[in-house]
Amino acid sequence: MPDISINLAGIKFSNPTILASGILGVTKDSLKYVVKNGAGGCVIKSISKEERKGHNAPNMHAIEGGFMNAVGYSNPGLEKAKKEFTNLKDVGGPVIASIIGTDADEFAYMAENLLSEEFAAVEAVLSCPHTPGYGTLAGQGTPEATEEITKKVRAKTKLPLFIKVSPESQPIGEIAKAAEAAGADAISATNSMGPGIHLDIYAKKPILHFGMGGVSGPALRPIAARCVSDIYQSVKIPVIGIGGVTCGRDAIEMMLLGASAVQVGTAVYYRGAEVFKKITDEIEEYLKQEGFESVNDIIGIIHEKQWKNG
Repeated sequence: MPDISINLAGIKFSNPTILASGILGVTKDSLKYVVKNGAGGCVIKSISKEERKGHNAPNMHAIEGGFMNAVGYSNPGLEKAKKEFTNLKDVGGPVIASIIGTDADEFAYMAENLLSEEFAAVEAVLSCPHTPGYGTLAGQGTPEATEEITKKVRAKTKLPLFIKVSPESQPIGEIAKAAEAAGADAISATNSMGPGIHLDIYAKKPILHFGMGGVSGPALRPIAARCVSDIYQSVKIPVIGIGGVTCGRDAIEMMLLGASAVQVGTAVYYRGAEVFKKITDEIEEYLKQEGFESVNDIIGIIHEKQWKNG
């Protein structure tokens, strides 16, 4: 059988599938459930300094190509999260913390006060498209903001640091370079795109209570794949592909373009929590058919074939 284990920024994963932040990552028990269903690792739901209620319902809505969401970073806050996410070895796979902040100093505070050695890594999210005060709505998607936030988080933790970027931040290779220069160990690409709007034409108002939201799922995948490709060619640190990965074919595409691992989120709605095992089985079958001995052998090889636009 092909070897599907990976080493990402010094962290060993049994396979390249990782639960994306915001989906089933609200408790330690939910993380254990995801790993039991085949995930190589997990990212917890993003945590802020103070508890956040988030946006009012409806805050998720299915569209033709996936989902729109405006959850608004609902989470229990720093102190409750510290109590929930303990004894993480019980989860059965690497657990990655996800932190958010309104500015670089708050990101640094989160890194200093939330993180423990029980976490395998930390993902700093600079890319939410639908929460005022955070992410792209707070101007965190520029090279300058990326460098400042990354540098301040890096100073507060020795854990591997992943920076989660927005598909709206272009040229995205320059954003990745800023993160790498400031001490990031990997780039998570990407967050949901947008914000977008979807109306109830009879009520004559937006379906989401917040009015607009990020777009995730299959509609995002081609954009995220191109972002992965751009970043892979721009930096030397690993890229984690995120956006519409629903089956093995999607994960393989991301990896051929340069992703060392993939995060899976919306696909849980389509294929259940066992989606991680399904994707892994599909990757293994592809590797056998194509004669690869390891999943690591396919990372970025599309670029070695001198693929060109057009």
